[in-house]
Amino acid sequence: MDLRLRASACVVTGASGGIGLATARLLCTEGAHVLLVARRPRPLDGAADECRRAGADSGARVDRLAADVTDPQAAHAVVQRCQERFGGIDVLVNNAGTTSTRPLEDLRDEEWHAQWELNVMAPLRLMREAAPRMVHRGAGRIVNVASSSGKRPGLNNAAYSVTKSAQLSLSRVFADAWAPRGVLVNAVAPGPVATPLWTGPGRLAEQAAARGGGSAREAIEAMARRVPVGRLGSEDEIAIVIALLCSPAASFVAGAAWSVDGGYVPQFL
Repeated sequence: MDLRLRASACVVTGASGGIGLATARLLCTEGAHVLLVARRPRPLDGAADECRRAGADSGARVDRLAADVTDPQAAHAVVQRCQERFGGIDVLVNNAGTTSTRPLEDLRDEEWHAQWELNVMAPLRLMREAAPRMVHRGAGRIVNVASSSGKRPGLNNAAYSVTKSAQLSLSRVFADAWAPRGVLVNAVAPGPVATPLWTGPGRLAEQAAARGGGSAREAIEAMARRVPVGRLGSEDEIAIVIALLCSPAASFVAGAAWSVDGGYVPQFL
Protein backbone atom coordinates (compact mmCIF):
# COMPACT_ATOMS: atom_id res chain seq x y z
CA MET A 1 0.00 0.00 0.00
CA ASP A 2 1.23 3.49 -0.81
CA LEU A 3 -0.33 6.03 1.54
CA ARG A 4 1.86 8.83 0.12
CA LEU A 5 3.56 9.36 3.46
CA ARG A 6 7.15 9.10 2.20
CA ALA A 7 9.43 11.58 4.00
CA SER A 8 6.58 12.88 6.16
CA ALA A 9 7.79 13.99 9.60
CA CYS A 10 5.78 12.10 12.21
CA VAL A 11 5.52 11.88 16.00
CA VAL A 12 3.96 8.87 17.71
CA THR A 13 3.57 8.89 21.49
CA GLY A 14 3.24 5.74 23.55
CA ALA A 15 5.38 4.17 20.85
CA SER A 16 7.35 1.57 22.82
CA GLY A 17 4.68 -1.13 22.39
CA GLY A 18 1.12 -1.99 21.51
CA ILE A 19 -0.84 0.21 19.12
CA GLY A 20 1.82 2.93 19.22
CA LEU A 21 4.60 0.65 18.07
CA ALA A 22 2.39 -0.96 15.42
CA THR A 23 1.56 2.51 14.08
CA ALA A 24 5.15 3.71 14.09
CA ARG A 25 6.27 0.52 12.37
CA LEU A 26 3.62 0.88 9.66
CA LEU A 27 4.49 4.53 9.05
CA CYS A 28 8.11 3.48 8.60
CA THR A 29 7.20 0.84 6.04
CA GLU A 30 5.46 3.68 4.17
CA GLY A 31 8.71 5.66 4.13
CA ALA A 32 7.78 8.22 6.79
CA HIS A 33 10.32 9.67 9.20
CA VAL A 34 9.13 8.82 12.71
CA LEU A 35 9.99 10.11 16.17
CA LEU A 36 8.99 7.51 18.75
CA VAL A 37 8.10 8.90 22.19
CA ALA A 38 7.60 6.91 25.39
CA ARG A 39 8.63 7.07 29.04
CA ARG A 40 10.96 4.08 29.39
CA PRO A 41 14.25 4.27 27.46
CA ARG A 42 15.01 0.55 27.15
CA PRO A 43 11.72 -0.58 25.54
CA LEU A 44 11.83 2.57 23.43
CA ASP A 45 15.28 1.65 22.10
CA GLY A 46 13.99 -1.79 21.11
CA ALA A 47 10.96 -0.28 19.40
CA ALA A 48 13.16 2.14 17.46
CA ASP A 49 15.34 -0.73 16.25
CA GLU A 50 12.24 -2.61 15.12
CA CYS A 51 11.01 0.43 13.21
CA ARG A 52 14.39 0.89 11.53
CA ARG A 53 14.21 -2.69 10.28
CA ALA A 54 10.64 -2.17 9.06
CA GLY A 55 11.65 0.95 7.13
CA ALA A 56 15.00 -0.25 5.87
CA ASP A 57 13.89 -0.41 2.23
CA SER A 58 11.60 2.62 2.24
CA GLY A 59 13.95 5.48 3.10
CA ALA A 60 12.41 5.94 6.54
CA ARG A 61 14.40 7.65 9.26
CA VAL A 62 13.79 6.86 12.93
CA ASP A 63 14.53 8.71 16.14
CA ARG A 64 13.33 8.21 19.69
CA LEU A 65 12.83 10.45 22.71
CA ALA A 66 12.22 9.26 26.25
CA ALA A 67 9.68 11.65 27.74
CA ASP A 68 6.64 11.66 30.00
CA VAL A 69 3.97 13.43 27.96
CA THR A 70 2.16 14.52 31.12
CA ASP A 71 5.09 16.80 31.92
CA PRO A 72 3.96 20.30 30.86
CA GLN A 73 7.36 20.86 29.23
CA ALA A 74 7.28 17.66 27.19
CA ALA A 75 5.19 18.92 24.28
CA HIS A 76 7.69 21.58 23.28
CA ALA A 77 10.60 19.16 23.65
CA VAL A 78 8.89 16.52 21.49
CA VAL A 79 7.89 18.85 18.67
CA GLN A 80 11.24 20.63 18.74
CA ARG A 81 13.07 17.29 18.46
CA CYS A 82 10.98 16.36 15.43
CA GLN A 83 11.70 19.76 13.90
CA GLU A 84 15.43 19.39 14.46
CA ARG A 85 15.71 15.81 13.18
CA PHE A 86 13.22 15.86 10.30
CA GLY A 87 12.85 19.53 9.38
CA GLY A 88 9.32 20.01 10.71
CA ILE A 89 6.23 18.08 11.73
CA ASP A 90 3.52 16.79 9.42
CA VAL A 91 1.82 14.10 11.52
CA LEU A 92 1.09 13.74 15.22
CA VAL A 93 -0.36 10.56 16.71
CA ASN A 94 -1.37 11.02 20.35
CA ASN A 95 -1.42 7.43 21.52
CA ALA A 96 0.08 7.45 25.02
CA GLY A 97 -2.34 6.02 27.56
CA THR A 98 -3.01 3.29 30.07
CA THR A 99 -5.74 2.05 32.37
CA SER A 100 -6.46 -0.51 35.04
CA THR A 101 -9.54 -2.10 36.57
CA ARG A 102 -10.75 0.15 39.36
CA PRO A 103 -14.27 0.21 40.86
CA LEU A 104 -15.84 3.66 40.92
CA GLU A 105 -15.97 3.78 44.70
CA ASP A 106 -12.23 3.05 44.93
CA LEU A 107 -11.05 5.80 42.58
CA ARG A 108 -9.18 8.55 44.39
CA ASP A 109 -8.83 12.16 43.31
CA GLU A 110 -5.23 11.51 42.28
CA GLU A 111 -6.32 8.80 39.84
CA TRP A 112 -8.93 11.05 38.24
CA HIS A 113 -6.31 13.75 37.93
CA ALA A 114 -3.71 11.37 36.45
CA GLN A 115 -6.13 10.19 33.75
CA TRP A 116 -7.07 13.79 32.96
CA GLU A 117 -3.42 14.75 32.54
CA LEU A 118 -2.71 11.74 30.33
CA ASN A 119 -5.81 11.71 28.12
CA VAL A 120 -6.67 15.41 27.87
CA MET A 121 -3.88 17.76 28.88
CA ALA A 122 -1.02 15.85 27.23
CA PRO A 123 -2.65 15.62 23.78
CA LEU A 124 -3.93 19.19 24.15
CA ARG A 125 -0.41 20.53 24.74
CA LEU A 126 1.05 18.50 21.89
CA MET A 127 -1.65 19.64 19.45
CA ARG A 128 -1.24 23.24 20.55
CA GLU A 129 2.50 22.97 19.92
CA ALA A 130 2.33 21.05 16.64
CA ALA A 131 -0.62 22.57 14.77
CA PRO A 132 0.92 26.01 14.09
CA ARG A 133 4.07 24.37 12.73
CA MET A 134 1.95 22.17 10.48
CA VAL A 135 0.22 25.26 9.10
CA HIS A 136 3.65 26.71 8.33
CA ARG A 137 4.38 23.59 6.25
CA GLY A 138 1.05 23.88 4.42
CA ALA A 139 -0.92 21.00 5.97
CA GLY A 140 -0.91 18.44 8.74
CA ARG A 141 -2.63 15.46 10.28
CA ILE A 142 -3.37 14.76 13.94
CA VAL A 143 -4.88 11.50 15.18
CA ASN A 144 -5.86 11.05 18.81
CA VAL A 145 -6.12 7.44 19.93
CA ALA A 146 -9.13 7.46 22.23
CA SER A 147 -11.18 4.40 23.18
CA SER A 148 -14.55 2.76 22.76
CA SER A 149 -14.85 3.53 26.48
CA GLY A 150 -15.14 7.17 25.50
CA LYS A 151 -18.29 6.32 23.56
CA ARG A 152 -19.62 3.59 25.84
CA PRO A 153 -18.45 4.43 29.38
CA GLY A 154 -17.86 1.54 31.73
CA LEU A 155 -17.57 1.11 35.46
CA ASN A 156 -14.30 -0.82 35.35
CA ASN A 157 -12.40 2.47 35.35
CA ALA A 158 -14.70 5.46 35.23
CA ALA A 159 -11.81 7.94 35.23
CA TYR A 160 -10.47 6.40 32.03
CA SER A 161 -13.90 6.40 30.36
CA VAL A 162 -14.74 9.97 31.32
CA THR A 163 -11.40 11.38 30.21
CA LYS A 164 -11.51 9.43 26.94
CA SER A 165 -14.91 11.04 26.30
CA ALA A 166 -13.26 14.38 26.96
CA GLN A 167 -10.46 13.47 24.54
CA LEU A 168 -13.03 12.89 21.81
CA SER A 169 -14.57 16.29 22.52
CA LEU A 170 -11.11 17.86 22.52
CA SER A 171 -10.43 16.30 19.12
CA ARG A 172 -13.58 17.83 17.70
CA VAL A 173 -12.74 21.27 19.10
CA PHE A 174 -9.27 21.21 17.56
CA ALA A 175 -10.68 19.87 14.29
CA ASP A 176 -13.06 22.80 14.00
CA ALA A 177 -10.32 25.28 14.85
CA TRP A 178 -7.61 23.98 12.54
CA ALA A 179 -9.31 22.40 9.50
CA PRO A 180 -9.70 25.79 7.76
CA ARG A 181 -5.92 26.10 7.96
CA GLY A 182 -5.19 22.67 6.52
CA VAL A 183 -4.60 20.68 9.72
CA LEU A 184 -7.05 17.79 9.90
CA VAL A 185 -7.71 16.40 13.38
CA ASN A 186 -9.46 13.08 13.93
CA ALA A 187 -9.73 10.38 16.56
CA VAL A 188 -9.91 6.62 16.55
CA ALA A 189 -11.78 4.69 19.22
CA PRO A 190 -10.40 1.16 19.52
CA GLY A 191 -12.35 -1.52 21.31
CA PRO A 192 -10.68 -4.38 23.19
CA VAL A 193 -7.34 -5.10 21.53
CA ALA A 194 -4.93 -7.95 22.24
CA THR A 195 -2.09 -5.71 23.35
CA PRO A 196 0.04 -6.10 26.49
CA LEU A 197 -2.40 -3.73 28.20
CA TRP A 198 -4.96 -6.52 27.99
CA THR A 199 -2.90 -9.70 27.91
CA GLY A 200 0.27 -8.83 29.86
CA PRO A 201 1.03 -10.09 33.36
CA GLY A 202 -1.02 -8.23 35.93
CA ARG A 203 -2.89 -6.25 33.29
CA LEU A 204 -6.58 -6.00 32.42
CA ALA A 205 -7.36 -9.67 31.81
CA GLU A 206 -5.70 -10.78 35.04
CA GLN A 207 -7.28 -7.89 36.93
CA ALA A 208 -10.72 -8.86 35.65
CA ALA A 209 -10.08 -12.48 36.59
CA ALA A 210 -9.04 -11.48 40.10
CA ARG A 211 -12.15 -9.38 40.49
CA GLY A 212 -14.65 -11.90 39.15
CA GLY A 213 -12.98 -15.26 39.60
CA GLY A 214 -11.72 -17.55 36.85
CA SER A 215 -8.62 -17.19 34.72
CA ALA A 216 -7.21 -14.46 32.51
CA ARG A 217 -7.98 -16.61 29.46
CA GLU A 218 -11.61 -16.87 30.56
CA ALA A 219 -11.75 -13.09 31.05
CA ILE A 220 -10.46 -12.55 27.50
CA GLU A 221 -12.93 -15.06 26.11
CA ALA A 222 -15.77 -13.34 27.97
CA MET A 223 -14.77 -9.99 26.50
CA ALA A 224 -14.50 -11.49 23.02
CA ARG A 225 -18.09 -12.74 23.30
CA ARG A 226 -19.21 -9.13 23.84
CA VAL A 227 -17.64 -8.06 20.53
CA PRO A 228 -19.90 -8.80 17.53
CA VAL A 229 -17.00 -10.08 15.41
CA GLY A 230 -16.25 -12.55 18.21
CA ARG A 231 -12.66 -11.68 19.10
CA LEU A 232 -10.32 -8.97 20.32
CA GLY A 233 -8.72 -6.76 17.73
CA SER A 234 -5.04 -6.72 16.80
CA GLU A 235 -2.56 -3.88 17.05
CA ASP A 236 -2.11 -3.84 13.29
CA GLU A 237 -5.86 -3.53 12.68
CA ILE A 238 -5.88 -0.30 14.66
CA ALA A 239 -2.63 0.94 13.16
CA ILE A 240 -3.86 0.75 9.57
CA VAL A 241 -6.80 3.03 10.35
CA ILE A 242 -4.53 5.49 12.13
CA ALA A 243 -2.10 5.50 9.21
CA LEU A 244 -4.93 6.09 6.75
CA LEU A 245 -6.09 9.12 8.74
CA CYS A 246 -2.49 10.39 8.74
CA SER A 247 -2.30 10.23 4.98
CA PRO A 248 -3.34 12.42 2.05
CA ALA A 249 -5.92 9.72 1.25
CA ALA A 250 -8.01 11.07 4.15
CA SER A 251 -8.02 14.62 2.79
CA PHE A 252 -11.78 15.11 3.37
CA VAL A 253 -11.93 13.67 6.89
CA ALA A 254 -11.92 16.07 9.85
CA GLY A 255 -13.54 15.93 13.28
CA ALA A 256 -14.38 12.24 13.00
CA ALA A 257 -14.15 9.61 15.72
CA TRP A 258 -13.65 6.31 13.92
CA SER A 259 -14.73 3.24 15.86
CA VAL A 260 -12.29 0.37 15.30
CA ASP A 261 -13.93 -2.02 17.72
CA GLY A 262 -15.43 -4.98 15.89
CA GLY A 263 -18.90 -3.52 16.49
CA TYR A 264 -18.47 -3.25 20.26
CA VAL A 265 -20.20 0.13 20.57
CA PRO A 266 -23.79 -0.67 19.59
CA GLN A 267 -24.75 2.63 17.96
CA PHE A 268 -23.58 4.99 15.24
CA LEU A 269 -21.40 7.73 16.79
